[in-house]
Amino acid sequence: MNALRHLQEELSELERAGLLRVPPAAAAPAGMLVLCSNDYLGYAALPFPSGDGSASGAGASRLVSGTHEAHLMAERELATWLGVEAALLFSSGYAANVGTLAALARPGDVIVSDALNHASLIDGCRLSGATIEVVPHLDVEAVERALVRAQGARRRWVVTESLFSMDGDTPDLRGLRALCDRHDAALMVDEAHALGISGPRGAGLCAEAGVRPDVVVGTLGKSLGLHGAFVAGSSTLRTYLWNRARSFVFSTGISPAVALAAMDRVRRAAADDAGRARLRRTADRLRSGLRALGAQLPPSASGPILPWILESPGAAMAMSRRLGREGVVVQAIRPPTVPAGTSRLRITASASLSESDVERALASFRRAVR
Repeated sequence: MNALRHLQEELSELERAGLLRVPPAAAAPAGMLVLCSNDYLGYAALPFPSGDGSASGAGASRLVSGTHEAHLMAERELATWLGVEAALLFSSGYAANVGTLAALARPGDVIVSDALNHASLIDGCRLSGATIEVVPHLDVEAVERALVRAQGARRRWVVTESLFSMDGDTPDLRGLRALCDRHDAALMVDEAHALGISGPRGAGLCAEAGVRPDVVVGTLGKSLGLHGAFVAGSSTLRTYLWNRARSFVFSTGISPAVALAAMDRVRRAAADDAGRARLRRTADRLRSGLRALGAQLPPSASGPILPWILESPGAAMAMSRRLGREGVVVQAIRPPTVPAGTSRLRITASASLSESDVERALASFRRAVR
């Protein structure tokens, strides 16, 4: 008797609905243009610093014996970059969001969460046991109404992304900060997709808006081209998460070699105004070229994320396959990653793309559309 026989039935149902996810090849074949990476500044291909003597593994949880000097140095560098007191490294952005929300909020609290927040934020809200008020995407007035309703709560939290990973749009960060101050709520902002590419010295959209969140989440795996993540804020926040964030406490520390590389990448990103300018030019050219082809791009989308809405999973998959035959890798994004009826190609720009790469990509899009 096969106790897992139901799994094949459920996979078959996903396939019939056009929602089955099949692992791609280990890497794109040589010569293919990859337009779905989060490597916005093109750092992922950079080598690790050589001969630095850093250990490849932490060996244990940071609380036991897994804290290396490289971790502390990287955390200080990240905190300085963002202009905050302290930072704490996590194994991934998912672990950072889940662990932070589950540690900070609890039953009796109210979390006001944007409807299009990342799955890791949603799961962290659920694990916290707090009451969750999901508000329409980017609706500041709905956030205020939720905070008014939550006046009797033990504590109040507002959670948002600064650059939404699937839609490429941004919230009114100043408005959210003002609401939180007015209603004694804490503001948590996931800056994963904005750090490195926005704000002074690439310090993110909050820095660009002159907003200081109570909790900032960032990753090493997007513009910095590594892996891992961090939470930044006050020294008190860091100490609390060190004690209470289960995804940190019960995980082996990230590789000290990666932590050391993160220091170099932060300094590189902070000084890379030229890379940010190239990225903007590339994104603008792709955006105008796609719109000229009739691609349905949300008008509010900006920056390097270009979501081409194709509505049905089948249409998104078909276009992805046609582009693959044209030499361009862009994966179809389907529910439950995005809401039903908004399946899409999530096209991303990178500073590493040359002008000829961009024109080649647009020519491939034209042929695929035909």
